Amino acid sequence: ILGEHLRICPQGYTCCTSEMEENFANKSRSEFEAMMKEAGRSVQATLTAQHRSFDSYFQDLLNKSEKALYDAFPSMYGELYTQNVKVFKDLYSELRRYYRSSNINLEEALNEFWTRLLERLFKLLNPQYHITDEYLDCMVKHAEQHRPFGEVPRDLKVKATRAFIAARSYAQGFLVGSDVVRKVSQVSLSHECTRAIMKLMYCPHCRGMSSVRPCNNYCLNVVKGCLANQADLSTEWKYLMDALMGVADRIDGPYNVDTVIGTIHVRISEAISNLQENKDSITSKVFQGCGNPKISTKGSSSEDKKRRGKVTLEAKSSAQALEMLVLDAKGNLTALKTYWITLPSSLCSKKVMASSASDDKCWNGMTKGSYLPEVMGDGLANQINNPEVEVDITKPDMTIRQQIMQLKIMTNRLGNANIGNDVDFQDTSDDMSGSGSGDSCPDDVCGKRLSKSPSTRQPETHAIPKQSGHGVHGASSRSLPSASLLLLLWVAVIAAQHLWR
Repeated sequence: ILGEHLRICPQGYTCCTSEMEENFANKSRSEFEAMMKEAGRSVQATLTAQHRSFDSYFQDLLNKSEKALYDAFPSMYGELYTQNVKVFKDLYSELRRYYRSSNINLEEALNEFWTRLLERLFKLLNPQYHITDEYLDCMVKHAEQHRPFGEVPRDLKVKATRAFIAARSYAQGFLVGSDVVRKVSQVSLSHECTRAIMKLMYCPHCRGMSSVRPCNNYCLNVVKGCLANQADLSTEWKYLMDALMGVADRIDGPYNVDTVIGTIHVRISEAISNLQENKDSITSKVFQGCGNPKISTKGSSSEDKKRRGKVTLEAKSSAQALEMLVLDAKGNLTALKTYWITLPSSLCSKKVMASSASDDKCWNGMTKGSYLPEVMGDGLANQINNPEVEVDITKPDMTIRQQIMQLKIMTNRLGNANIGNDVDFQDTSDDMSGSGSGDSCPDDVCGKRLSKSPSTRQPETHAIPKQSGHGVHGASSRSLPSASLLLLLWVAVIAAQHLWR
């Protein structure tokens, strides 16, 4: 029949009614959106699997270290350990909370641990004296000078902070990447794009050419026009992949999590042994600075049986497993770098089943023949002269612009982690600070202790949406120069949304 009634397909002779054309348009739209989601799910699965592998490895390191401490310390230190089990449990609890992105200041958590441990051990090692809280306050003020635990606290704080910052940012980077793909894959097609996809995929059916495949360059122009905004993710996406690989090298190199996290219990043992071996000297120095405490009326009942026999703690290395994890991750990240700009050609060749580039008997949008127009470049700005899709380059998709900002923020965070710094991205949608923990220290103790060992470095705070942002307190106020700029850009994007509308 004559095709004068057709609104999308060429109006020559046709076998399609208006209703058939509309049905084809709806079908092509749903099929193309399904293609996008399927391609996205594959990337999501890769990133999620990488996160799961590393997260499992890291949690296992912490669990093994904690178990080794619980297994060895009772026989090594007796009452010095059994009367202070909670101090050790609290430490590992705080370390886990930090890694899971709770609102924890890692430096303060470590300082608090050494302070509480020193107070408890000092009293146990000097049971013949009545040591008050005020006396302990004085002792703690002189602790840095006397170094009762040797160099362990300072060394562990530097190494553990860097390792945890790197590990947490690394794990978080995979989740942010996956979430960006999920959200972008759900962006609906525009009206103009729906028409172009219909013309590409089903107008040949209306001309009795159902077996004729679309010309490859024709398909590329349609898909590049439809996914112009998505292609603009490419630059920041590549930066995120590179940043993740950079942190991966740190995790398996200078900030080696296997060496640092897997040996926490060994370092604590070294610290306690140092205190025991230098007990008399340290006690004497404390007495000189704070005065002699009163003799306890209870007497010196038990200084605990001295367990001076050398018990060697071993930390089983899983360095090979870490190396394999990093190698696998870097391979996958390299393969994903070009995802957004190769997506059109991937969809055309694998999903739309376009013809080869040299085919001159393909569907060109009007009939069976060759396709002459040149292929457009990638991204929104390059679609101004797209012959197949009418694209308004002055109106970027806001969902995608927001995801570009997410990528910038996460990349900046990984850049900071790469040099051992942390930036505090508070999750404004979750009130993490209010979640109670049954094994945390009492308010009267924690409140008093924090005043003794304040963190000298305060993290910067920026807002980040729920999926990738988490409350963090970290090691430094120094951050890459772009951190503040990113926040301003974020505000500008939201403001511009109203102008574009």
